[in-house]
Amino acid sequence: MRRLPPLGALRAFEAAARHLNFTQAAAELFVTQAAISHQVRQLEQWLGLRLFERRGHSLTMTEKGRAYLAEITEALDRIASATARVKDGFDGPLRVTVLPSFATCWLLPRLELFQAQHPDIELKMTVSARMWDGIDDRFDVGIRSGLGRWPHLQADLIARESLSPVCSPSVAAGPPPLREPADLRRVRLLHDTPRDGWRIWCDEARIADIEGRRGMAFDDASLALQAAIQGQGVALGRLTLAERDLREGRLVQPFDIAVPNDYSYWLVYPPAQAERSDVAAFRAWLLAQGRLPAARTRKQAPGGTAPL
Repeated sequence: MRRLPPLGALRAFEAAARHLNFTQAAAELFVTQAAISHQVRQLEQWLGLRLFERRGHSLTMTEKGRAYLAEITEALDRIASATARVKDGFDGPLRVTVLPSFATCWLLPRLELFQAQHPDIELKMTVSARMWDGIDDRFDVGIRSGLGRWPHLQADLIARESLSPVCSPSVAAGPPPLREPADLRRVRLLHDTPRDGWRIWCDEARIADIEGRRGMAFDDASLALQAAIQGQGVALGRLTLAERDLREGRLVQPFDIAVPNDYSYWLVYPPAQAERSDVAAFRAWLLAQGRLPAARTRKQAPGGTAPL
């Protein structure tokens, strides 16, 4: 016979440990702060040990609390996965939350390939710039930009990112023609967030007198690329997102100087989801697409085109 603590107390402990805050845990579980505190104390009494150190309003975990959290998180993930298998049989769509820019520029043009390889897997895409914590059960997996470190989520690298100026062929040809990086002084710069990318690129190109924060700003990388396609200026393009427009000639890369972006693109999901066949298939396809070599782009010179 198994001796198990109350499930409600385990959920309260896991949420409180993740937030290190009883109030935030209560908001997540839709109970009161007092209820969280009571359930955590109940669990500590049941175990006969302290899981948290309480100093006024500060909450830290004990060594045994941290060890217990690692085991409980995995167990709760497995319970959630088993429940979904029994309840839904994974017959519904694979629910993906994805960044708007990545969806528009990278994922959507490739989805027909995935559907051709996996006609039995239905996808439901939701675009959002908000980070998915894996707890919101409206989604099964997410695609996010970052450093690859998110608590309680498996993160698999899809593609690394680099930054370089991109513009329409007509803007590259001028007037003024873009022959060297210093010519950027005379054109409008286009930004997405964060806005310090141009400063980093100018440092790499050794241009000291360009005001990197002037110009038009957008809160989405795909909008900056679209403005560049329309001839509104020169964007510091995320080359992973711009690859198709560069390949098909809507954008050109006037200079061959690129700087690595700290943030890359990742598939994220609770570890227990890896057991799902549709998640495994989507993961394998995404990672294979990310490993494909980017098509060679071309840069527009004032008198014609030349390969990079």
